[in-house]
This record gives sequence, structure tokens and C-alpha cells, in this order.
Amino acid sequence: MRNFIFKLLPTLFCFFILFSTTVCFAMDNEGCLTCHQYPGLAIHKKSGTVKVLHIDEAKYIGSPHGELACKECHKKIVKVPHTGVSEVDCTTECHQKDKEKIVTSKKALNNFHKKEQSCITSLKDRSSCGICHPLYPHSKDNIVRAFLNLHTGFMLCEVCHMKKDELKGLSYEWMGSETAAFSGEPFGTHFNPELGKASKSKNFISRIAAFDTKKGKKQLLINTWDVAKAKAYIETEKSLTPVEKTRKLDLFHKDIAKKKISVACNECHSEDSILDYKKLGFDEKKAKGPYILEHKRSGNKI
Repeated sequence: MRNFIFKLLPTLFCFFILFSTTVCFAMDNEGCLTCHQYPGLAIHKKSGTVKVLHIDEAKYIGSPHGELACKECHKKIVKVPHTGVSEVDCTTECHQKDKEKIVTSKKALNNFHKKEQSCITSLKDRSSCGICHPLYPHSKDNIVRAFLNLHTGFMLCEVCHMKKDELKGLSYEWMGSETAAFSGEPFGTHFNPELGKASKSKNFISRIAAFDTKKGKKQLLINTWDVAKAKAYIETEKSLTPVEKTRKLDLFHKDIAKKKISVACNECHSEDSILDYKKLGFDEKKAKGPYILEHKRSGNKI
């Protein structure tokens, strides 16, 4: 199942075309931009830094290296998906003069694509999740972590990780605008549900959120009441015993469901999607188009 999901990643990425302003300018024979063209493709490294994997095609094409295919520099990449093989040596075939070797040192290469990349650097998240988890939280599976982190700029954690079977009045709608800071060009959905329209902004984005309706009253399913407890946990974490840590974490995660990628994808990208795309403002063509997957294997829908 997992290998089959990987084969579907290019199709799944079509979902993000609605949110992306990227325009293709060149033939990408290697298919690298199938994934790397999307802002927010990023991983959170153990060092605490964020590694951005997005490449703005227009900016890259206009750069001094714009005529080169990705594989001419990233020679170690032989399959997709890949991880940990993006290193390059610019002095093997090019830049062989002493001055050029200094300019293309490993230290200089760390920021090579920086001008072509966009990511969210901070987001004012009111939930307790943001106290413990980084902005780009998925990190356990090296293969799919960046793909999963793409969702950060478009929906709240609860959309995927809520225990839905326990809620009878569940719905998914746009949450009010949130303040975000960007590295590179701003991206995301600038729809203000209070005004009922979209307006481009460098500082505000809207994300899809989960709501529960009880006795006619709609409630946003975002945990804000445990924020103080989460902050206290962070401050005392090192002094807690393993049993105490488990007990406290179980409390924070009591309403949270962990997902396998196949389950998470199916919940939105299927005929039985939890998201009503037309209600969310998608036009009919898009709502019935790339956002719904009908791929089958051995007669079974994934």
C-alpha cells in the first residue's frame, strides 16, 4: 500500500494547484518540479532549523543556472521519492578554477536556492499543539515528511488528526485569517470568511478548520484551553519521569488521532471526502477534478 501511495504522489500534489501561483516555464523532463514546485515543501531538522525544498521555477529559470537540468548537479538522485542524496560538487565538471572553487564551497552552497524558495517562517497558532510541535511537525518518515508538511499552510492539524467518529456535528470550513510571516513570496489562501471573499495579503492567510455543532452552536475544534498546561510541561519536561511524561502527553492527545498516510490521503482525496469542496468555494470543475482520486488497485479504492 505504501509503495502504491508513492506512485500517486504526483496526482495528490494536484490538490495544491488551487493554492499555488506557480506557472510552468520550461519542460521538466526529470519531473523534479512535480513535488518541488510547491511553496511550503519543507522539513524540520534535528538541529531546530527548517530545510526548504521548494524551488520557484520562474526564478530558477532566470538564474545563471537556469539552463541546467537538476540532475546535472544533483547526480546522486537516482529514484523518486528520495532523501539525503541532494549533495552536489560543483568542481567536478564545472567551476574548476581556484577562485570558483572558493565561491562554490560547501558553506556557500547551503544557501544556493534560498532566493528561489518560499516557506512560512512563523504562524500565530493559538492552539496547544504549537507549544510543543514545530511549525512543520511531520518528521518521523523521511520519505513523506515534506509532502505532509505541505498541508501546514492550508489547514489546521485537527482536520486530519481529530477523532471524527466521536463527533456528530462535524463540519469543515475556513477559519478567520491568521498572521503569518514568510521567507520568499507569500503563499496560501487569502480568503476571509468574515468578509466572504479573498484578498491578497503578505501577512494573512486562511486555513481550513474543523468545527463541531452542538445545540445549534458552532465550536472551533482547536485546543486553546491546554496552552498554559503545555507551556508548563515544556518547562518541567526534563525533570519528569517516563511515566509522568506519558500520562501528561496522553492528556494532551486524548482527542488526537494519529494517521497513516494512506488513511490521511483517502479522507480528503476520494469520492467520500470529508471536505465539501464546492461549499469551501472550489468551482465545480476543480471540485470534481484533481482533488478527487479514483485510482484502483486489485478492484479496491485506496
